[in-house]
Amino acid sequence: MHIAIPDDYQQVVRSLDCFSLLDGHRVSLFHDAQRDVDELARRFAEADALVLTRERTRIDAELLDRLPRLRLISQTGRVGAHLDLDACTARGIAVMEGRGSPIAPAELTWALILNARRQLLAAIQGLYAGHWQTNLGERLYGQTLGIWGYGRIGQRLARYAQAFEMNVLVWGSETSRAAAMGDGHRAAPSRQAFFAAADVLSLHLRLSDSTRHCVTRDDLLLMKPGALLVNTSRAELLAPGALLEALSAGRPGYAALDVLDDEPLLDDAHPLLNHPRVLCTPHLGYVEKHSYELYFGDAFANVQAYFRGQPCQLANPRVRPRCPPERPSTAGL
Repeated sequence: MHIAIPDDYQQVVRSLDCFSLLDGHRVSLFHDAQRDVDELARRFAEADALVLTRERTRIDAELLDRLPRLRLISQTGRVGAHLDLDACTARGIAVMEGRGSPIAPAELTWALILNARRQLLAAIQGLYAGHWQTNLGERLYGQTLGIWGYGRIGQRLARYAQAFEMNVLVWGSETSRAAAMGDGHRAAPSRQAFFAAADVLSLHLRLSDSTRHCVTRDDLLLMKPGALLVNTSRAELLAPGALLEALSAGRPGYAALDVLDDEPLLDDAHPLLNHPRVLCTPHLGYVEKHSYELYFGDAFANVQAYFRGQPCQLANPRVRPRCPPERPSTAGL
C-alpha cells in the first residue's frame, strides 16, 4: 500500500511512536507547503491513501480527478473546509476522521494571553539586547476574559481563568451561553456588550460559512483601548483588514495570534509580524508531541482498518468505494 503524507513541515512524523503502525507499507513524506495542483497531482499519483495534516493541503475536485489510484483520505482530526467531501464521495474515495484534543490549543491560548498581557517578548528581547526592565505589563487578576465559543477549548480556558481569579464572560450560540451560565459564568446580554466588556477576548469558533468573517471592524472598535484580542482558532473568522484597521484606530490595544491568513507565512515584512502591539506564533495550537501522537495515531489506525476490510466509520458513508486499479504486471521483466 502506498501512503502519501503531505505538509510534514517539521519532519517529525517519521519520529512519532505511532508511525510504526505503517510498517510494511510504502510511505512518501513531503516536508514543504505545496499548493500547485500539477505538483500535488504528481506527488500523489501513485498513492492509495492520503493522510492529511489538519487543514494544510486543499483537496478539491480538480485534484481528485487526477488521482486515479486514490481510495482513502485519512484525516488527522476532523474534516474541514479544505476537503471537498462531496467530490470525494462522487469519485468513490472514502474519508475517515480522527479525534481532536482541546488540551494543547487551550494551553497555547493561555500562554499567549500571559505573554501578551505581561509583554514578555519585548522584555526578553530587551534583556538579550542589554536593556533591563524596558516595559510594564498587566496582571490578569480581576480582568474579564471574554470567550466566544464555549466548546471544549472555551470551557478549559474558563477554568484557567478561574484559577487566575478572572471574570468569565461568554458569547456564542444560545446553547453555549446556557452551558456557560450552568457552569457559573456570565453570558453577555448582546454581542455589542460582549466586545465592550472584555479585557481579554478569545475566539474559539469552528470555521464555516456562518462564522467566516464574523468578527468585523465595527466589533473590534467596541473594545477597550487596553483590551487584548486573542485568536488561536481560524484567521478567517476576522473580516479582511479589520484587525489592522482597528489597531490603528486604537481599539483593541493589543492582539495575540496563532493563526494567519496565509500559512505558512514566510514573509518577515508582513504587517502583523511587524506591528508593535501584536504577538504572533506560527500556528502552534495543535503542534505538540502528545497531540501529534493522538492525531496521527488515529489516522494511521484508520488506514490499517480500512484496507484490512474492518468495520469503519466514514465521514462520507454514502460513498461507493473505488475498486483498486490493477498495477502493471512485472512478469517476465
